[in-house]
Amino acid sequence: MRKLTPMATIVAVMTALNLTAAHAEVGTQVPSEAHAEERSPLFPLPFTPDFTRGGGWGVALGVGVEYETAYAGSDEYEFELDPAGAVQWRTGNHLFSWEGLELSWTTRPEDRWYVQVDLGLDGEREADDSDDGRLDGLDERDDEFTGTGEVRYAFDGEWRNYVGTRISVGDSDFGTLGFIFAGHRFGDRQDGGGTEAFLYATFGDGHNLNRDFGITASEAITSGLAETDLDGGYRSSGLRLVDRRFVSEHIQFVSGLEFEYYSSDVQDSPIAREDFAVEVELGVLYHF
Repeated sequence: MRKLTPMATIVAVMTALNLTAAHAEVGTQVPSEAHAEERSPLFPLPFTPDFTRGGGWGVALGVGVEYETAYAGSDEYEFELDPAGAVQWRTGNHLFSWEGLELSWTTRPEDRWYVQVDLGLDGEREADDSDDGRLDGLDERDDEFTGTGEVRYAFDGEWRNYVGTRISVGDSDFGTLGFIFAGHRFGDRQDGGGTEAFLYATFGDGHNLNRDFGITASEAITSGLAETDLDGGYRSSGLRLVDRRFVSEHIQFVSGLEFEYYSSDVQDSPIAREDFAVEVELGVLYHF
C-alpha cells in the first residue's frame, strides 16, 4: 500500500482518461442494422452489460485490476487483482445476472424506465487492512448481506440522459444507504459500448455512517481515537466514469474512474484520513 498524494491523484485521473481515449479508437466497426437489432442489449448503457446477445444465456469471464483505498476513509491505496465477469439469462425485457457475490434482476417495464433488484454483500473491514496500524484497537466489520432496489428514468428512448435513485438496506450492522444520481451516455452507440458518466450524492442512516466512520466508547479506549457517533444524513458526493470497448466479437475492455468527496461530518471522523477517495479500474473480458 502507499499513500495517494494530490499529484498521484492527478496522474491516476489522467491515466484513466487516456485509457478511455485510447479505447475509443478500438472496435469502431459498426454492425449491420439487422445484426445490431438481433443482439440489442436490454439497455444501451456501458455500466449495465447484457451478455445474452438479445436473449437466452450469456457468459463473460475475465480479470480486473483496481487501484483503490484500503478501506473507507483511508489515505492508504492498494492494487487489487480480481476475477471479473457474469453469468446471465434473459427473457424478453427481464435480465437475471450472477456477478461475483451479487445476484440481480433487471427489467425494462417501459421504454424509459429501468428497474433493478439485487442481493449482495457489503465487504468486511479488518485491522490489517491498514499497513500503518490506523485500525488497531477498532472492532472488525463483518460482511453483511444487503438488499438493493434501483430505479432510473431516461429523458429519451436512447438513454442519453437519465436520473435515478438506489437504496440498499441491511440489518442494524449495515443500516440503510441511499443514492441519487444523474447520468449521461456519450455517443450514439446502441450496443452497450462507449462511455457513461454520472454524478451522485449518497445518504446513510446512523447505523450505516457509523459502520465505516464511527468509534464506540470501548473502541476509543483501545484505539486511542476520539469517540465518534454520527447521525444519519448526507455522506458524500462523487463522479463515476465507465468506458466499455469491444475489441472483437469476444473481447471487451472495461475501464472506470471514480472520485468521491466526503461530507464535513464524515471528514471530522478520526477514521477519515482523507477528505476524498479515488478508484481506478481496468478489466478485460472474454464474451462466450
